[in-house]
Amino acid sequence: MREIDGYARQHLLDVASVASLRVYVSEWENGKRAISKRYAAILRRLLGITDEELFAERSTPTQLPLAGGYDELVNRIDSARNVSLTMVQTFMDQTELLRTVDRQMGAASLVDQMTGHLATLEDALTFAVLPDTRRPVARALAGAATLAAWQALDAGAVERAWRHYELGKRAAQEANEPMYLVHAMAEQAYVLCDAGRPGLAVDLVRDAQQAGGSRLSPRLQAWLHAAEAEICAKAGMPDDCRRSLDAAAACLPAGLEARDPDMLSIFLNEGHLARWRGNALASLGDDEAVSSLYAALDAIDPTFIRATSGLRCDLAQAHLARGELDQAQEHLRQARLLASRTGSVRHRRRIEQLTERL
Repeated sequence: MREIDGYARQHLLDVASVASLRVYVSEWENGKRAISKRYAAILRRLLGITDEELFAERSTPTQLPLAGGYDELVNRIDSARNVSLTMVQTFMDQTELLRTVDRQMGAASLVDQMTGHLATLEDALTFAVLPDTRRPVARALAGAATLAAWQALDAGAVERAWRHYELGKRAAQEANEPMYLVHAMAEQAYVLCDAGRPGLAVDLVRDAQQAGGSRLSPRLQAWLHAAEAEICAKAGMPDDCRRSLDAAAACLPAGLEARDPDMLSIFLNEGHLARWRGNALASLGDDEAVSSLYAALDAIDPTFIRATSGLRCDLAQAHLARGELDQAQEHLRQARLLASRTGSVRHRRRIEQLTERL
């Protein structure tokens, strides 16, 4: 109720008083009042969810009109055929913009834009006919779907995340892009890990490595090993974790450059890997985690707001393992502030879990 009121004040919207909102929320929850479009628009932004999730219903696929259906179909096929490489690049640029906003401000405020972006790409692919038209669109869809999946996972919409990863994998296969396929598989392993199935998650990330084989860039190979190390740590596999960390360090190209030119969603250099190493070692309760994490804190890009929140959580966990409660509490305070800025449900959940250990 406070969030609705605050959002309305910030955006100069007319909503009911807080007292009336208390009644509205109760009636929404009990099915006694329908959520109007005005409040649905606000709730989507605040909760980072889609209309399907808000109203707990599945949308039905768009159907062609019975009368004149062939004309409509041919028009859409012709439109899809005219999707040029320039238009595909526009799709990619839009994904990049959404990725940048997500990194700095979080996923919750982007749910409408991301849903519309995916729908446009899916529509373009559905009605594209020939492979030379389909593959570039499928590649753009693979990148966008994987980003949407990570955003959904961050917002706590687990089923949506899983479905988007499946969409990303299908699109990557159609585009014949093994790097996009492998990346989607490895990120999907995090859904399993968060769901309490870290052993299955380890199997999935290793299957991703095998699927990629020698067709992966060195930076993506390092990223996969680092992801495997993090998940192995959560699965209670310390030896496997350390071997994966060493493999990541061996694969990672030298230098300060973090972005993989062949896989724009991958950011990994020695500073990022130090953060990942600290995260994994903190999960294992290894005393070495603290030094790696502080090195990462010094090196992290200040625009990586959500990543910094996670790093603060890692530091809190590492200090808790050493019995240093004051330091842990301070890092949790900082992590909570950053998580509030991005609206990360995933980080808030972890913060609460760590707070209970203080």
